[in-house]
Amino acid sequence: MNLQQLRVLIVGCGNIAGGFDAERPASALPLTHAGAYVRHGGFRLVACVEPEAQRRDAFMQRWLVEKGYPSIETAAAAGPFDVVSLCSPTPLHAAHIAAALSLHPRLIFCEKPVTRCAADTAAAVHVCAAAGVKLAVNHNRRWAPDIQRLSAELRAGHWGAVRSAIGIYNKGVLNNGTHLVDLVQLLLGPLELLAAAAPLFDHWPDDPTVPALLRTQQGVPVTLNAAHAADYAVFELQLFTERGMVAMEDGGAGWRVRRVVASPHFKGYAVLDAGQRTAGEYLASTLAAVGNVHDALTRGTALASTGETALAAQRLCERISRTARALPMDDDFNSTLSPATTLSGAFASTRSPALLPTLTERVPSTSH
Repeated sequence: MNLQQLRVLIVGCGNIAGGFDAERPASALPLTHAGAYVRHGGFRLVACVEPEAQRRDAFMQRWLVEKGYPSIETAAAAGPFDVVSLCSPTPLHAAHIAAALSLHPRLIFCEKPVTRCAADTAAAVHVCAAAGVKLAVNHNRRWAPDIQRLSAELRAGHWGAVRSAIGIYNKGVLNNGTHLVDLVQLLLGPLELLAAAAPLFDHWPDDPTVPALLRTQQGVPVTLNAAHAADYAVFELQLFTERGMVAMEDGGAGWRVRRVVASPHFKGYAVLDAGQRTAGEYLASTLAAVGNVHDALTRGTALASTGETALAAQRLCERISRTARALPMDDDFNSTLSPATTLSGAFASTRSPALLPTLTERVPSTSH
């Protein structure tokens, strides 16, 4: 089947751009933007942006990128672009979205979080919408086939009533907590914060891991528990339902389902069986994501993960962090971040695409 070829610019040439796939076999499911674009077959890697020349050249050689540039402004010479993939560090996202919009792409595929604060993310969502540019955000579990099936099963009532949900994560409520909150909101709907416990600064100096108690609009309690990033990486979710327990383990690499059975010891009591672990489809999410991007631009298919869904998760996680640190509940969250991470000004004059500022800040590398 001959697919329409969409022209791609990748900004940042680090691990998530292509590094994680650089030495993986061609038969392995891709984990990166470049790897997924190449595997899909409906994209053409026209250009990349990376200020470090050696890294840029290596990326171009590995992924057969046609042209490389040190900045988004200079990359305009290779346009037009259908898709701009933002794989740069989070502190640069706001400025890079503004600069990318000046190239008039049809879609921006941004790594999470969109920006370092909800106010900047809201601004990014607004200016993209005003410019008529779709904004996809890589909360990648929204594209995992098994999670999409579970979401459909829950909506259809296959599991009966959901009684509670328990999640555990580490390495920052913004960095990883947004993934967990976004996942729960996909499965169970909007969440409300009830309480937040003491913050755990286990990796980032300005992004603690925070335990929290939330609830859904139907009153289902949701508990977020914290682990320490120095010990190991963990990202898991348990859903206790009327008809059993469903657990996502190892970030989605595995699943465990425990069904209701009669107790072998106590007559008249129902218990959960030991369950059985099955392989997850998390590794298929990146390829599914670019497939969704392609379909969104060629068939009008809705995006599974958008700026709006990402903003909803970030606002809640920001509220969790503020509550844990007893910070004011206003739009002054920028004051808790270092000057290098506050980029609201990137959108200060974005009344139309023609007025979008260009990127002026320079850092040693624009790669994760």
